[in-house]
Amino acid sequence: MKKLAFLISLSALSLILNACTFKKAELGTEDNPIKFLFVPSVDVKVIDTNTRVLKDWFEANSPYKYKIIVPHSFIAVVEAFGAKRADVAFINTFGYLLANEKYGAEARLKVVRFGKTTYQAQIVAKKGRFKDVKELNGKTFAFVDPASLSGYILPLKFLRDQGVKLGDTKFAMKHDNVISMIYQGQVDAGATFYSPPNPDEGGIQDARRLVKAQYPDVEEKVEILTLTGEIPNDPIIFAKDMPEEMKQTVVDTFLKFVKTPEGKESLKKLSSVDELQPATDADYDIVREMVKEAGLNPEEALKK
Repeated sequence: MKKLAFLISLSALSLILNACTFKKAELGTEDNPIKFLFVPSVDVKVIDTNTRVLKDWFEANSPYKYKIIVPHSFIAVVEAFGAKRADVAFINTFGYLLANEKYGAEARLKVVRFGKTTYQAQIVAKKGRFKDVKELNGKTFAFVDPASLSGYILPLKFLRDQGVKLGDTKFAMKHDNVISMIYQGQVDAGATFYSPPNPDEGGIQDARRLVKAQYPDVEEKVEILTLTGEIPNDPIIFAKDMPEEMKQTVVDTFLKFVKTPEGKESLKKLSSVDELQPATDADYDIVREMVKEAGLNPEEALKK
């Protein structure tokens, strides 16, 4: 019995020592780097090259180590916060609403594109087909997907506010698919993201540019019928439990990075970012209210 008691005590001691040995390293160190997630929005090779630039610069200009992760979707990014596998993330606005609601993730920066911290959706149709958005009553219409603010939630609320009751609606799943469906006459109209024209980058920057190689005359055949209201651009978000001092250091490092030539180039290629500005969760209350007014629930919208 004494021998058995001794063995049990030895095993217990071994477990305690192992637990101490494998205690999780401090966040930001080589053994536990800050996990930085990007929603995939451009070519994998572009992401790999430019996130490497970001990682190297951040490690040279802040006291922390970083690990870049590119999950397969924004939902995977959201759930990574719940599983404690994400510390910082570039994410779309809709994804932020989910990450904040479910796991307390916090917006601390927002992107600036074309000199603006907000963006709009556009209602598009065959050129000359309609003169007013109210003529879309009963017409066929293509949205992008249920989780798209610019391709569904924002234009849906806009159309409801205008008193428009659409006919048959479809989810095209991609912004360029919406444009193609209108061009080919498969639907009467649709909704996509809008970006203002930029002569330095070849004219139009809205969703029609995505199909110009396939349909060179798309600008002559598909027109913007109207623009919706504006909502804040996508944020850079931080895990709830991340130390405040660490959050502020990463924010400050980002603001310095975007002012450097390599920072401007890499962020432009990664997410069309021109600048970054500080943000708070309150900046996104307007989006929450819009979603609420439209009678939508972020998680339920994903199931449609």
